[in-house]
Amino acid sequence: MSFRLQPAAPARPNRCQLFGPGSRPALFDKMAASAADVINLDLEDSVAPDDKPQARQNIIQAIGDVDWGNKHLSVRINGLDTPYWYRDVVDLLEQSSDRLDQIMIPKVGCAADVYAVDALVTAVEAARGRKKRIALEVIIESAAGIAHVEEIAASSPRLQAMSLGAADFAASMGMQTTGIGGTQENYYMIRDGVKHWSDPWHWAQAAIVAACRTHGVLPVDGPFGDFSDDEGFRAQARRSATLGMVGKWAIHPKQIALANEVFTPSEAQVTEAREILAAMEAAKAAGQGAATYKGRLIDIASMRQAEVIVRQAEIIGS
Repeated sequence: MSFRLQPAAPARPNRCQLFGPGSRPALFDKMAASAADVINLDLEDSVAPDDKPQARQNIIQAIGDVDWGNKHLSVRINGLDTPYWYRDVVDLLEQSSDRLDQIMIPKVGCAADVYAVDALVTAVEAARGRKKRIALEVIIESAAGIAHVEEIAASSPRLQAMSLGAADFAASMGMQTTGIGGTQENYYMIRDGVKHWSDPWHWAQAAIVAACRTHGVLPVDGPFGDFSDDEGFRAQARRSATLGMVGKWAIHPKQIALANEVFTPSEAQVTEAREILAAMEAAKAAGQGAATYKGRLIDIASMRQAEVIVRQAEIIGS
């Protein structure tokens, strides 16, 4: 290990982030009653410009009025290139209750974007005497964002999570696709005359995971646009989980169960992980640095892998 250890990410479930527009308050009670770990009330893309002031007030009222249970409650503000974002932050923190946990910043392109929001949040918290410190989540959805991903991950002690926003990311990169996540029809290779589709988001996800794990931030996969394609959602979610992401967005209620299914370690996975840890403990007691488990070599690195699975299960179980 490096002399500079990686800090641990926040120990909270983040398997599914359910989004709902602030302009549709009738949805809020249903969102609160859902099985999503994180609720994202939206002021950005899903709200028309003329509706933004009312949507902001809807959310401010709902933060205090709705029983959100143990949900991590987040609000996605408007982008820093708009005239709306500062009022989003000020009104949320001056007028809403302390039940709000997090502000999500869209289209972050550099660490200075996070600094700007952090500075405003800090000033309002101090002025209003807010007791609960607001967390931040950022969305990487531009070429600049992925180019500066590590400095963004290190930008603020408030930062708890980072998501990939596939649609705007694709537009910023000039990608020839209108799909939101998933495999893309023209992103394939041919072997022996057979098409094999690759994952065009893999490299960006891997960069996000590496930056997040370096700086103690939760890496999260973003939306999957075709909510009629359950298997497509599962496939992308499994790729994301394998890479180290802890959860995925739901843009439709039916995607909540799919995300929870994929990002909850199965009973078989947890059992195997515990057996690996037990086998390594026995090997250490015998003065050995490695052991054999089900016909394969395991060592200290295997222990670290197993510990990740056990820790995930324990966080979700708690």
